[in-house]
Amino acid sequence: MQPLSLSIVPAIEAVTASQWNTLVGIDQPFMRHEFLHALEASGSVSAATGWEPCHLTLWQGGNLVGAMPLYRKYHSYGEYVFDWSWADALERAGGQYYPKGLSAVPFTPVPGTRTLLAAHIDPLAARRLLAQGWQEACDQDSLSGWHLLFADDDDVEAWQKVCPALIVRHGVQFQWRDEQYGDFDGFLARMTSKRRKAIRRERRLVAEQGLELVRLEGEGITAEAMAHFYRCYTITYHERGRPPYLNREFFERLRHSLPDSLLLVQARLAGKPVAAALYLQGAQSLYGRYWGSEIVADSLHFEACYYQGIEHCLARGLTLFDPGTQGEHKLIRGFAPRRLRSLHYLAHPGLSTAVARFCAEERRQIEAYCQAAQKALPFKQ
Repeated sequence: MQPLSLSIVPAIEAVTASQWNTLVGIDQPFMRHEFLHALEASGSVSAATGWEPCHLTLWQGGNLVGAMPLYRKYHSYGEYVFDWSWADALERAGGQYYPKGLSAVPFTPVPGTRTLLAAHIDPLAARRLLAQGWQEACDQDSLSGWHLLFADDDDVEAWQKVCPALIVRHGVQFQWRDEQYGDFDGFLARMTSKRRKAIRRERRLVAEQGLELVRLEGEGITAEAMAHFYRCYTITYHERGRPPYLNREFFERLRHSLPDSLLLVQARLAGKPVAAALYLQGAQSLYGRYWGSEIVADSLHFEACYYQGIEHCLARGLTLFDPGTQGEHKLIRGFAPRRLRSLHYLAHPGLSTAVARFCAEERRQIEAYCQAAQKALPFKQ
């Protein structure tokens, strides 16, 4: 068997879609070549936007047998694992936090495997070689460290075996899982009477405002529908006083290259679309990511971003729905807390020690929070 060799590629297009996607599971649309390529080809991800690709790839002869996305980051925007205080501490001490190395899906806090490996290779040897890659990048490119964000449990534990000194940071998201509900009424039937009535009232309010929700998939998502979605998406950012992370070309590229992975929920008023939510879907999971509205309507966000997603999962046999980060308002609507972990290597010894202490204390707070959140779920005991 030929030995493994490591190569750093400056763009995802350096490998073909078939080579890369052979390593990607069927439930990971965000790790597919098409998604990562759309980010880079549209210019949403580039050195100019603070995300410089330098992906790690493993080869056996001419065959791609391993890969991991890697970016030189010149800021901490679009990551959702916040380390601004770490950067501030190092820079106040006279150090330089940026650039840093980051293995994650840009602008996408979705848990999943970040390390892509062919089944026939030795996973321990492969990770050691990948570790050599990001460590050399830190040394040669003067990166302050390496960060692995939103990796799933198997990926995290495998990396901990290879690099036990990696700092673990804990976080939490809210996710819905199908517990054999059958349909939306079956889902509500598991809830307390108070919460069941509250959700039905929210859905009724949307209808009483004259709004109709329509789900579009695949080729049903036209250029016009995507253009309207993008107008809505930009409104969400402009309301917060900042430009959107992703440009229109990115979404249009997804419409062409990943049509079967897209679900677009439109809210229509008198037949005209006025709000939209864009989801991605895998073989078993639905991921809600992008939303915006041209109008202010009571409970519309909950309907378009949560209840329509749950209905879609139940109709299509999808077992998990990840609606995005943050928001305790998800909890009372049936989204349970899920513990997440990220891994961090920091080259500066003093900063590494301080961050490790911080993460240990933060973990205790996260554990207590998750226990309290679990008790606050709206389901009958």
